[in-house]
Amino acid sequence: MSEQAQYTIPGIVIVPAIKRKGRVAALGLAEGEAIGAERLSVLELTHEGIPGDRHAGFLRPADVRVPWFKRGEAIQNERQVSIVSMEELAIIAANLGIERVEPEWLGANLAVEGLPDFSFIPRGTRLFFPSGAVLAVTDQNAPCRIAGAEVERNLSGSDGLALRFAAAAKRLRGVVAYVDRPGIIASGEEFSVRVPEQWVWRG
Repeated sequence: MSEQAQYTIPGIVIVPAIKRKGRVAALGLAEGEAIGAERLSVLELTHEGIPGDRHAGFLRPADVRVPWFKRGEAIQNERQVSIVSMEELAIIAANLGIERVEPEWLGANLAVEGLPDFSFIPRGTRLFFPSGAVLAVTDQNAPCRIAGAEVERNLSGSDGLALRFAAAAKRLRGVVAYVDRPGIIASGEEFSVRVPEQWVWRG
């Protein structure tokens, strides 16, 4: 089917592919069971994810996010890397009535700047970094009370914040991705974003 024909299908809305630029604002390594991450200036990516990060690996156990699988069953790991937007973290903070939310409090591996409505970047979007590293976006990252508890722990006088976090951060918690091509990501560098052609299928 030709490109022109695709855009004339009755009832189907098709959005052309998009290219954008973003900047790496912060990097983090999430070790152990605690949700928080340690800030780094450089992050190594392999096909298994980030070495030493708790989300690294080709496989992961099924959890509440994928109820169509038996809990704990080994499935493909499409959640190797957690990515958030500094602009959206500022909105979350405003929603909670606090000064700030730092990306490492949420266990984020990568915080970006310059990409409006970042949490709505669709599945299949790829982030291209100067080293040759490529991340492929798979899904939105849903907010939870555990992340809210970590934010509360880092801010004195914010009792009860954990219970309010999920609502305040809904559709603002960023996305998850897997490593499509290994390489290095450095804090402060610019990267390219390629959003694939999108469409809505109503069935």
